[in-house]
Amino acid sequence: MSTIPTSEPAERRLRQAVVIWVVALSTYLLAVFHRSSLAVAGLVATERFGINAAQLSSFVMLQLLVYAGMQIPVGLLVDRFGPRRVLTTGAVVLTLAQTGFAFAETYPAALVARLFVGMGDAMTFICVLRLVNTWFGARRIPLITQLTGVLGQMGAILAAAPMTVALRELGWTRAYLAAASMGIVLVVLLVLFVHDAPGRRSHRGPQLRPDEIRASLAASWEHPGTRLGFWMHFSTQFSATTLGMLWGYPFFVRGEGQSQAAAGVLLTVMVVAVMSAGPVLGWRITVRPWHRSTLVLSIVGAIVTVWTVVLAWPGQAPFWLLLLLVVVTGVGGPASMIGFDLGRTSNPAERMASATGIINQGGFYASLVLVVAIGVILDWRTPGSSSAYTPEAFRWAMSFQYVLWGLGLTQVWRYRRQTRAWLREHEPDWVAQHATPRR
Repeated sequence: MSTIPTSEPAERRLRQAVVIWVVALSTYLLAVFHRSSLAVAGLVATERFGINAAQLSSFVMLQLLVYAGMQIPVGLLVDRFGPRRVLTTGAVVLTLAQTGFAFAETYPAALVARLFVGMGDAMTFICVLRLVNTWFGARRIPLITQLTGVLGQMGAILAAAPMTVALRELGWTRAYLAAASMGIVLVVLLVLFVHDAPGRRSHRGPQLRPDEIRASLAASWEHPGTRLGFWMHFSTQFSATTLGMLWGYPFFVRGEGQSQAAAGVLLTVMVVAVMSAGPVLGWRITVRPWHRSTLVLSIVGAIVTVWTVVLAWPGQAPFWLLLLLVVVTGVGGPASMIGFDLGRTSNPAERMASATGIINQGGFYASLVLVVAIGVILDWRTPGSSSAYTPEAFRWAMSFQYVLWGLGLTQVWRYRRQTRAWLREHEPDWVAQHATPRR
């Protein structure tokens, strides 16, 4: 009687990879929770700290600025010290920062706390992607990467309706302390279970001289695939990020006349749309990698179209249209992950983390600009108090997105042509296999 041989070492490695991914993913989920926890607390924050719209937006502006600015340094730190150490440090920083935010009673103290939230947040995602690229096979990486982004967005769900209830029932300090306490558990799990590579608990790369760092970053950025990934990330993410992090709740309540409960439902539906679309997009770019940029252009076009209908609607938009808005806009979240796949296939392994850091800046710089612009425009159109925001003011403010879409789509189209030309010259066999004949 014959038996089918099994590869126990391979199965054991896969089980270990899944455990490591789940722990790292949970840390990223918590980072998204902390990042998004201000979205439903914006109106409460204006009262607690006595601030206007521009000052409120400065919380997210500072957080995004720190996050985006740290992407390349964090990528270099991961290449040097390994993802385990950097990810654990990020979880500690997030826990301490959110604790400080819980006790903050003045605007400057709260700003400092959000600065460190952005710093801890910046140390998570690149680490998780590095672990995915190390522990999983090449064919699994696009799907696992999409699942990482998608499941991580559950943190935004926990920061929507549950955080709204916690703020109402527990108050500001106890609600944010409860959120901070979750980080203690994850730090323990990271120390116990995460390994940088098979057979190696911690990785330490070679120390790079400043000229080597500059050369590595320049080589990554010089490749048109990295630039295409950057502008894909820039164009797809900012609308959903801005709604989810700060301005969605006030926009739906003050701009569109929805109840607080309905606004929470809309934000939750947007996150569900993010989670639902991710695996589909991951499968799509795996089977048709040549058309990754076409997929991004189509998704951004749909987002622009629905926003145009909402902003042009006479009076306040109906609930069904706002539902469509958050669903279509939410797809932009996992669509931004396609940029990382461009970075992965355009750079060697030793530049992977730094290239990911470059690409990951795109959407967050766009989100930063939009968050600040909305606050400034709202104060311009409704001077005086945040309680006076009008639907007209929100139409003016949300229309600033067209500036960013115009820039992003132009650059995606530009670097799509350059990337395809590079592939035809340097990877003709790959093009012959994946590209459909041009008509």
